[in-house]
Amino acid sequence: MDRNVKLNISLFFFFFLSSSSFTAYSLTQTNAQVRKDTLLPKENPFTVKASLVRYWNKQISNKLPKPDFLFSKASPLSTVDAAFFTNLATQKSLSGHISTFCSSAKLFCFFDSKPYLDTTPSKDANFAVYNNKKFANYGSARLGGEDGFKNYSDGTNFATGEFTKYSRSSTGHREDFASYAADGNVASGNFTSYAAGATGGGGTFQNYMPRVNVPDLRFASYDSDGNNHKLTFTSYVGDTNSGRESFISYAKNGNGVPAEFATYGDTSNVIGSSFNGYGESGNAANDSFKAYSSNSNNPNNNFKNYGSGGNSGIDSFTSYRDSANAGSDTFTSYARGSNSGKANFLNYGKSFNEGKDTFKGYGSQGAKFPSIGFKVYGVNNSFKEYAPKGVNFAGYTKKTIPTVGSLKTSGKIVNKWVEEGKFFRESMLKEGTVMKMPDISDKMPGRSFLPRTISSKLPFSTKELSEVKAIFQAKENSTMEHVILNVLTECERAPSPGETKQCVGSVEDMIDFAVSVLGHNVVVRTTNNVAGSMGEVMIGKVKGINGGRVTKSVSCHQSLYPYLLYYCHSVPKVRVYQADILNVETKAKINHGVAICHVDTSSWSPGHGAFVALGSGPGHIEVCHWIFENDMTWATTD
Repeated sequence: MDRNVKLNISLFFFFFLSSSSFTAYSLTQTNAQVRKDTLLPKENPFTVKASLVRYWNKQISNKLPKPDFLFSKASPLSTVDAAFFTNLATQKSLSGHISTFCSSAKLFCFFDSKPYLDTTPSKDANFAVYNNKKFANYGSARLGGEDGFKNYSDGTNFATGEFTKYSRSSTGHREDFASYAADGNVASGNFTSYAAGATGGGGTFQNYMPRVNVPDLRFASYDSDGNNHKLTFTSYVGDTNSGRESFISYAKNGNGVPAEFATYGDTSNVIGSSFNGYGESGNAANDSFKAYSSNSNNPNNNFKNYGSGGNSGIDSFTSYRDSANAGSDTFTSYARGSNSGKANFLNYGKSFNEGKDTFKGYGSQGAKFPSIGFKVYGVNNSFKEYAPKGVNFAGYTKKTIPTVGSLKTSGKIVNKWVEEGKFFRESMLKEGTVMKMPDISDKMPGRSFLPRTISSKLPFSTKELSEVKAIFQAKENSTMEHVILNVLTECERAPSPGETKQCVGSVEDMIDFAVSVLGHNVVVRTTNNVAGSMGEVMIGKVKGINGGRVTKSVSCHQSLYPYLLYYCHSVPKVRVYQADILNVETKAKINHGVAICHVDTSSWSPGHGAFVALGSGPGHIEVCHWIFENDMTWATTD
């Protein structure tokens, strides 16, 4: 072999094994051929996968087949690329190569690089089956006409829409958003100064961002200085998970600007809305919140300086947060300094489990002739510095909502936000049982783990948030920042009573955590596929792991992060089962599921979705659920 070829190969492997400061670049084609033909005729032992196999053999004592579903998530980086990016991470210079890194390592990254569409159209625009664009100054000073967004960015991993100064100073112009960004994973919308100074016309948000995992919407100075430009939010962010909407100075200085929120945030999970300075200094505003946050789980809405300085504004809250689970609303300085403001709360806050509302400085601080009516209003509310006159608490509910302990245990009481079949009783895991299978499909974007040589060198804490944001080019108050902060906060949360937890970003870290809890003789399992989802299935043969006895296990659930990251935890007193899943009609096997039953639920919240779906309360029943696609559970061998 040529001496230079030997030297090149030796230097490369010396770098990769010792993690020295040398930078490894691609071998020449000749060198690669020599390596293939003379050094490694079968398989390169320095690949990421080969290294992982060796680590598994070292840590796992049994000789059972290796789990293909787990190994398939290992980093696709080549040996050379892994060494290259490891060196960049060590030198804290990965951000300069982030685009290549995301592509090569199969990460979930999105960057602010879409072009603006800032040309005012000469005719109506119909944006159907259209993806991720920016609309700056679009439709400005438009006279009449209508722009429609239908099937816009549907089903995309990251749907983004930039509608800055859209339709400003227009007259009689309509904007309709129908089926916008449906079924996306992360959806971001920025409506800053949207329709500012518009006269007449209107905007309709219908079926806007339904079933999105993380919606992030910002309405700053939306419709400010408008004149009778009506806005309607119908079926807005329904069935979403863990999102936020911010309405800052919305309809500020507007004249006769009505806003209707109908079925806003319906059946959503942990949705949050912030109304800061909404309708500020407006004249004759008419805002209607109907079925807002209904059937949702733990909605949190903050109304700060809402309608302050307004004149003859009318706010109507009908069936607001109706049948929601818990939740919290804060009204701080609501309608302060307003003139002839009117607010009606009808059937407000009738939560399935008690929520909490705080009214501080509501209708006070110089407000003139306020008219506030609370009729059939929920419980558990705090009123501080409330307007001394003009308040009517007719039919105010003192205590009519049943406590969790009094709920029926037959499973008949089911709150809409809890998907049928998501939680079930252990008695259902019997051969021949017919039951509803929830949607167990993985809704996360496809990603891979990082090699531990890279993940261990990346910052991962809220204290290092600025460094994490710099690496992944997450701008201030951006959706990416929101995604990153959510995960860091959850991973740093103190464990629940009896829980052992760790977030892992590499297969090696996951193996180490499982072994630390269960020992070296462990098996990892998952449900085979998604067959049977959202339909009736029959349970076939059932096998209890460790003889169906109470055992220890480690369950790992995906978190949304740029690289594949799992929240792994062990909780006390569980039983783990494997079960064949059959077609109800043909009795043919269509899936093989893994289910975990939590025997001790005494430390769970009374508002947990399992109790909402099944009845009863903490410590009174066991709760079971399936292991969803791409999630997994570890346990010792039988």
